[in-house]
Amino acid sequence: MRPDLRVEPAFLDLAEPDFDRVVDQLVAEGFQEIVVVPLLLTEAFHAKVDVPSAVAAAAARHPEIQIRATPILGLEAHFLEVLDLRMREALKAARARELDALVLAAAGSSDPLANQSVARLARLWGSRHKLPVSAAFASTAPPATGEAVRAFRKEGRRHIAVASLFLAPGFLPDRAAELAREAGAVAVSEPLGAHPEIARTVLARYAVGAVELVPV
Repeated sequence: MRPDLRVEPAFLDLAEPDFDRVVDQLVAEGFQEIVVVPLLLTEAFHAKVDVPSAVAAAAARHPEIQIRATPILGLEAHFLEVLDLRMREALKAARARELDALVLAAAGSSDPLANQSVARLARLWGSRHKLPVSAAFASTAPPATGEAVRAFRKEGRRHIAVASLFLAPGFLPDRAAELAREAGAVAVSEPLGAHPEIARTVLARYAVGAVELVPV
């Protein structure tokens, strides 16, 4: 979307390219200003501790450059468009023609405010489709996706689909999907993945960060 920008992916742990290595490479190539956009959906531990610590360490290692982290992506209402697209794909693949409940599966956090933000988005999604929706979590916080599906089944609902509120594939969305299917979910969507709505939000966060680097 912005061929004039140098855009590099980087990861804090478990994957390559490593964040520190990417920053060091950009500095070696002569870049003086770096904007870090955290690809995180909630204000949990990674957003409050891991990303700021990594950026602060990079800034201390390279005092000659300016490096700033923007706010996280967050849970934007327009992400529901992407969620709906992934759900339609999943329902089509499962040949599911009827729904009477939805589960919104997210990572989960020890921070209750992060979990509450997922629950708010679930309510918004439910009102959009006029269906009951329950938020569920793959770690740390209850209910798990399987528990949420079973709770709806106890109410007599049989056609329950689970949406994956994750940016990318990995252990947590795989676990959430496994538990959902074991509990009887008729379909489980893929994570949000690469989509223009996600990219536009990344660029919006970048724009704010870039402005902050401009001398006043």
